[in-house]
Amino acid sequence: MLRTGALPFLHSELGLTTRVQPFKKKNIIMNLLEVLHLDDLSHGLASWSMFPYFDLAHYLLSVMALREQPGALEVSRVSPLACWFSSMLFCFGGAVLSGIMLAEPPVAPLSNSTSVLLASIIWYLVFYCPMDLVFTCASLLPLKLVLSGMKEVGRTWKVLSGVTQAHSKYKDSLLVMIAIGWARGAGGGLIRNFEQLVRGVWKPETNELLKMSYPTKIALMGAVLFALQHTSYLPLQKHHLMLFYTVFTVTNKSRMMLTGSSASPFAAIEAAVYRALFSGYSPYAALTGEESVGCAGRSTEAAAKGSSKNGAAGAPSPGPPAPGQTFKAKEESEEREPGSCKKTD
Repeated sequence: MLRTGALPFLHSELGLTTRVQPFKKKNIIMNLLEVLHLDDLSHGLASWSMFPYFDLAHYLLSVMALREQPGALEVSRVSPLACWFSSMLFCFGGAVLSGIMLAEPPVAPLSNSTSVLLASIIWYLVFYCPMDLVFTCASLLPLKLVLSGMKEVGRTWKVLSGVTQAHSKYKDSLLVMIAIGWARGAGGGLIRNFEQLVRGVWKPETNELLKMSYPTKIALMGAVLFALQHTSYLPLQKHHLMLFYTVFTVTNKSRMMLTGSSASPFAAIEAAVYRALFSGYSPYAALTGEESVGCAGRSTEAAAKGSSKNGAAGAPSPGPPAPGQTFKAKEESEEREPGSCKKTD
């Protein structure tokens, strides 16, 4: 009988090799990235600097989005200060909102004089450039396509920076990391109602929580993914996730611009989840619209019956009011009777 300790020596004498380390499974995703030579690309993307080119694209498209708002051009002529402040909220809204949520100074994003100066120059050129050259040229589809792609790359960094900032203070709070990352990536849309107040507009129905736009949805998805990666629930390297998320956002945004479609890529998933979890019975017209339609139908039928009766009777004039009742009260009671759809207990 040979001792166990003599096996390595015997194998070496026979020219055989033994593996003393346990077998380690390689990550399938890592192997795929190495084969496709995407590992270096992901590291290169993670090392990019957003200033000044990507920040410039973000500022330009943000101010252009403000100018396309109804009444924004008139405000720029009446009150340039209000217009400038609205532009800064569009450009730095994510950092301002995340600062408020983390109990940090909301004016901290404005402490970077270089960024504020660059955004202010962009604001002036978009609103006051002679012959409107900057806005006209930037609105051309080829250039706007490139700028939109650069802005989506910057969105990846904003979402990631928000998640990282929240993780440094609340390491085990997944919800806080998602909220801060979402605020950094789509803060300009989330504080849109406050920005509208600066311009003297109040439209509560444009609240992003009531009806999310595509940038808000894509930022929320990114915040969830990066938060899961930070808490090790998603087995991916950070630079790999950055590459996948950036490619998805840039490709989808380019597709939407080229096809002129505003349909969300998550529409089918949202509809399925809504039908499965949130489509319970509701009698309210604000949610279903059925009761309002029935109300309108009953009102139409009552009006038709009333007109037919009036036609058959030769449209007699209304009689005198009852004792103690004015003509106005009698008319109001007659108007309420045929089309009344109020819910009674």
